[in-house]
Amino acid sequence: MSEELKNEETVNAEETKETAMPVETPVVEETTDVEPAAEKKTEKVEAKKEAKTTPADFDWDAYESGESYTNVSKEKLIETYDQTLNKINDREVVMGTVTSMNKREVVVNIGYKSDGVVSMTEFRYNPDLKVGDEVEVYIESQEDKKGQLLLSHKKARASRSWERVNAALENDEVIKGYVKCRTKGGMIVDVFGIEAFLPGSQIDVKPIRDYDVFVDKTMEFKVVKINQEFKNVVVSHKALIEAELEQQKKEIISGLEKGQILEGVVKNITSYGVFIDLGGVDGLIHITDLSWGRVSHPEEVVKLDEKISVVILDFDNDKKRIALGLKQLTPHPWNALSEDLKVGDVVKGKVVVMADYGAFIEIAPGVEGLIHVSEMSWTQHLRSAQDFMKVGDEVEAVVLTLDRDERKMSLGIKQLKSDPWENIEEKYAIGSKHTAKVRNFTNFGVFVEIEEGVEGLIHISDLSWTKKIKHPSEFTSIGADIEVQVLEIDKENRRLSLGHKQLEENPWDVFETIFTVGSIHEGTIVELLDKGAVISLPYGVEGFATPKHLVKEDGSQAQLDEKLNFKVIEFNKDSKRIILSHSRIFEDEQRAEAKKEANAEKKVAKKSKKEEAPQQQQSMERTTLGDISELADLKAKMEEGKKEE
Repeated sequence: MSEELKNEETVNAEETKETAMPVETPVVEETTDVEPAAEKKTEKVEAKKEAKTTPADFDWDAYESGESYTNVSKEKLIETYDQTLNKINDREVVMGTVTSMNKREVVVNIGYKSDGVVSMTEFRYNPDLKVGDEVEVYIESQEDKKGQLLLSHKKARASRSWERVNAALENDEVIKGYVKCRTKGGMIVDVFGIEAFLPGSQIDVKPIRDYDVFVDKTMEFKVVKINQEFKNVVVSHKALIEAELEQQKKEIISGLEKGQILEGVVKNITSYGVFIDLGGVDGLIHITDLSWGRVSHPEEVVKLDEKISVVILDFDNDKKRIALGLKQLTPHPWNALSEDLKVGDVVKGKVVVMADYGAFIEIAPGVEGLIHVSEMSWTQHLRSAQDFMKVGDEVEAVVLTLDRDERKMSLGIKQLKSDPWENIEEKYAIGSKHTAKVRNFTNFGVFVEIEEGVEGLIHISDLSWTKKIKHPSEFTSIGADIEVQVLEIDKENRRLSLGHKQLEENPWDVFETIFTVGSIHEGTIVELLDKGAVISLPYGVEGFATPKHLVKEDGSQAQLDEKLNFKVIEFNKDSKRIILSHSRIFEDEQRAEAKKEANAEKKVAKKSKKEEAPQQQQSMERTTLGDISELADLKAKMEEGKKEE
């Protein structure tokens, strides 16, 4: 029998003993004070009541023997006692009442013969826990080795957590959770014993810069998403306050007016602008509305949590958007621009923005002018503006145009120097020689710059007297210096026609006397083409031979880099063309040999004809005389016949 039961029996025995005691006649002691008659009467009544409450069947023998029970059996008494206690089973979830608590433990009464103790850490999600609150507990064991009832609140929550989480999502219920720790992208929250994820964007309506301040805090949440397959739960604290904020936004926006000046706090800074908290509703200052001057990043103008005054530029009731301005609170810098500034004046400024087409120069805060790339140099060959300046450079420029109404200004820096084409005929006369720098190539020539702003073209045909150049890159390179001679000047279009080969005498005047038609020269095949081969000849000149003129005496074809003798079969000074042939050499020799043999045969034939001529004459003479005598005889016969007739 447990100690509690023994104590209970002892108490009952004492109560029974008191009721079973015989009633003695009260003895009135003599005192100096005389008691009132009413008090004496009351004592007698009470004595009579005690006598009546004494049971008639009291077992005096049992009482004398030390037994404190009546006729009710001991088993019946135990059964009655057990009925006063809850019947519990191990691994069961029951409701209990907090009877006491301290920093480490919470004592919970579940109606059992003893109370259970639960660690305070299991209630850290509920900092408002107090004595008298009902809590769920899981019975791990009715008695441990020390006879203690073992309870767990954490396991009780876990056993029903999934059903409760799903119910919270379905019913849009507000629940409490304990923020355990920080994780990537948010926080881990203990909800009903389940580790749920709280995204950083769902902690508050405003961006959170320090997540650690929420660790070890108990907060209210709404379940916003559940992945049934992976048992993942996503909660939100932001959802609780959004509804209230929406109402606040409607009230605030309904009272807004364009041009109204309000005070707000810098809530967030992005690359494109600044979000301002106007007291429950946010507005955006675009980066272009922060300052009249150029702003690379909003952090140059404002800081987080800074209080500033802003003006309402526009707002949208439906989309709850408010456009704010900061620069509009100050006058436009163009209004303060000096009235004395005019076209032609020289101004100083700082390069604030670079583009391929030009540079923006800030001559005063909020007042900028554009220097187009064409106004950076007198050169006609436009380059990128980055070739002339960079952001941060301090420059001087001439005002070219000024429009105060449109607040636009164009500037130029080449105007600070004289135009080199004004006296171009004097400085670069036709026939004069100069050193230029190669700037660019084209298929038809080379663009060179004699000085800044003075450029010219060397046609590919004017690069060399002797070489056949297919592309200018074969002759020179970009950035290299080259000697030139001025051939023509086009001042109106700012163009110079230049030549390089004109610096030397025309060698074709000499070549005409060297490479005469029929002359034979040694050459090397330097390039093979479909139509023939290029042959390098002495004195740096080149010739050309067709495939049929590259056949050697043995019938094979001449190859690249092969050195052979070539005969000039055509020379054209005007087109600087020399046509060569290797096969013509032995072909001509063969023709000469054949001709020689033919001539010899003709001589022999002629000699034999001379020897046969006299014999033929004699034969002819003999034949003629015979014929004559026969004719004479025939004539005589004919004459005799006539006489006879």
